Amino acid sequence: MAGHSKFKNIMHRKGAQDAKRAKKFTRLIKELAVAAKGGTDPEGNPRLRTALLACRGANMPKDNIDRVLKKAEGGDGEQYDEIRYEGYGPGGVAVIVEALTDNRNRTASEVRATFNKFGGNLGETGSVSFMFDRVGQILYPHDVADDEAMFEAGLDAGADNVESDDNGHEIITAVEDYNSVLEALEQSFGTPEESDLTWKPHNTTPINEDQAQTFMKLMDALDDLDDVQNVASNVDIPEDVMAKMNG
Repeated sequence: MAGHSKFKNIMHRKGAQDAKRAKKFTRLIKELAVAAKGGTDPEGNPRLRTALLACRGANMPKDNIDRVLKKAEGGDGEQYDEIRYEGYGPGGVAVIVEALTDNRNRTASEVRATFNKFGGNLGETGSVSFMFDRVGQILYPHDVADDEAMFEAGLDAGADNVESDDNGHEIITAVEDYNSVLEALEQSFGTPEESDLTWKPHNTTPINEDQAQTFMKLMDALDDLDDVQNVASNVDIPEDVMAKMNG
């Protein structure tokens, strides 16, 4: 329960970038369109259920959601390929980029150029993902519950781990338990600050201040690409460096 989660700090930073509302809606609509290909009944489609929860958490208008689902039911929804890119950033940091695209060549070219521009290099699929676990991650601000109450609620709901510090509460779940844990916590504490399926590193890679500056430019540039849905890494930026960068 105790302990400082570097993973959470980086995800919080990404969350601040994702606050660009229009960009977030675009990403959610893409994910909704892909999820709906597996059926438009959320009860029988866990991925759609996850996408709908994310849309609700972002306060997306119901009309936007219904439009995507109606298109999918009619068989004329947008067609996107799911692609995962893996590579290394400055200082040997492992990076995973998830994209949804209607043009694989364009996306591969943009992602590769972005890695190259900021001192990274793209590897083969599988070159870094073995260093991560695929997990559900739910973040709540610190003021919704004290550490012990969140710890007990998380474990009762079926979470694998709950960590709390001054930044807030981080609840980690197995992928198959993500929806049920999220729904249980929402009943107790309301909509979380952030929730998603993501990649959690087994170990982190520390980098110095110069590398950290370049690394965050890489993250921002990847995040700005239209086809990119999520970016995860195993970076460890020391707190004093992070404070300087955020200051």
